[in-house]
Amino acid sequence: MNNPYQLYLVTDEKQDIATLCHVVDQAVKGGVSMVQIREKETSFRHFLERAKAVKSVLEGSGVALIINDRVDIALAVDADGVHLGQSDMPAHIARQLLGPDKILGLSVENERQLQQAQILPVDYLGISAIFSTPTKTNTLKEWGITGLVNALKQSDLPLVAIGGINAKNIQQIAMTKVQGIALVSAICHSNSPQQASKKLLALIKSV
Repeated sequence: MNNPYQLYLVTDEKQDIATLCHVVDQAVKGGVSMVQIREKETSFRHFLERAKAVKSVLEGSGVALIINDRVDIALAVDADGVHLGQSDMPAHIARQLLGPDKILGLSVENERQLQQAQILPVDYLGISAIFSTPTKTNTLKEWGITGLVNALKQSDLPLVAIGGINAKNIQQIAMTKVQGIALVSAICHSNSPQQASKKLLALIKSV
């Protein structure tokens, strides 16, 4: 796959494991290129169970499995990578534990973090949040389209836009030529995750 970040699914921790697996399976059939399991309020065992289940769904698909925040879970299930937040394990320690071949992402929430991240051993940066969203209540900054365009000029690392992105505004985001677009609700909460993913991918490719 040319661009693994193109259509990046972030899962909804409120969905039960059967729904989670259904959403991931359908989304991959619809063209999702990367899947991140995000579990903020859960035990190690619960997260591990969900990560194993999603890994088996992704088997043979060529779609990378990324674990949010937790290097221990990623190592336990041999996931393809980890996505860190600003308050998680420092990136250089995560890289040492994961080794050189795993994907490592980091969320940046303002320009200062964006600049500091340029020298870190990460593969991509999540620009959060483009638009404010109910799934993320502690947003520091709403980047907006202008902020995203400026971030792209300042970053040597690939960027993944996330936050409040849906079928109505995804073309605006795609027009910035950002390397990746991540979505939660627009796929997880649709009646058909496969059709939603297909439509979103078509909208990205149409610009």
